[in-house]
Amino acid sequence: MLYVLLSVICSVTVSVIIKIAKKNGANYLHLIVWNYPVAALATVLFLNPGSTNVSLALLPWGLYIALAILLPVIFLCIAYSIQYSGIVKTEIAQRLSLFLPLMAAFFIFHEEISLAKIIGIGVGVLAILLTIGWGKGKTSLANGKWGYAIAVFIGMGVIDILFKKIATYTNVPYVFSMLVVFILAMLVAFSLLFYNMSIRKQHIDYKVILWGILLGGFNFGNILFYMKAHGALSTSPSAVFTGMNIGVILVGAIVGVYIFKEQLSKYNKIGLLLAVLSVLIIAFS
Repeated sequence: MLYVLLSVICSVTVSVIIKIAKKNGANYLHLIVWNYPVAALATVLFLNPGSTNVSLALLPWGLYIALAILLPVIFLCIAYSIQYSGIVKTEIAQRLSLFLPLMAAFFIFHEEISLAKIIGIGVGVLAILLTIGWGKGKTSLANGKWGYAIAVFIGMGVIDILFKKIATYTNVPYVFSMLVVFILAMLVAFSLLFYNMSIRKQHIDYKVILWGILLGGFNFGNILFYMKAHGALSTSPSAVFTGMNIGVILVGAIVGVYIFKEQLSKYNKIGLLLAVLSVLIIAFS
């Protein structure tokens, strides 16, 4: 379970870096842009993507391009969600986005889904509503800033579905597809950066580059250790799934509440417990 723990730490550290970098005046887009060169380089160095014999024309470019656009856009939503809703609620939104792939498996891929999983999804939806929708002040429904957390919930679920769809192309190595997606996402992110620099006259803060590289390192570490955890515990995928999702929710809650002093209402706390219960139901059903 060491790899699961390392993946949890890396995942929560990503949120911490975004929060601290913002307090130091970092522009979110300028911060996130540097994540993708790090991800692409680290994929080459640590995951050995190799090559593919499939003709370039036959690669799933539609999926690649959709992911290349969604990844930086949803990463920006994550950053704004952390700013307006906090680390706790953002981590829960990310973790509970797993419901969308489960529903896609049933409605799109026509896989069977058990009654227990349906109950787990229902509990998770309730957890999302209680966690995100009933905070006080700037995170309340009336303020509307909760929309970023909802975008994270939906966007991360769609990203997971698209990556699972890519995995069905068994003649193309999955890691090779990851590398292509990271490179395309890098191009999209840099295009947005150049737009802001040329049209909005923004300037690069070189201190942000260092924060961005650090962000990219921990973000990739999350991916790397999660993949290694599945390799080391190949006979117990539910243990990896449960440990990762509950670990991020609980560690994120500890960091958000005790380090960054985020306030949770009684409804938020109930939602937090229901989020953990939902993951357990889905993992062991």
